Amino acid sequence: MASLMNKVMQFANSPKGKQVVRQATEKAQQLANDPKTRAKIEDVRRRVQGGRGGSGSGTTH
Repeated sequence: MASLMNKVMQFANSPKGKQVVRQATEKAQQLANDPKTRAKIEDVRRRVQGGRGGSGSGTTH
């Protein structure tokens, strides 16, 4: 497993890896700023937070 991480780190530090990381970062920023994506995130957040019920009791089995 360590060799896989070494390969990933080597790629991330290479010029091609830096380009891929930069492109992925730009795409993520575009998605984060998109109103449709923001609405989807807020909808999921409301469902997750609302589903808890606020009691903190967790699930019953």
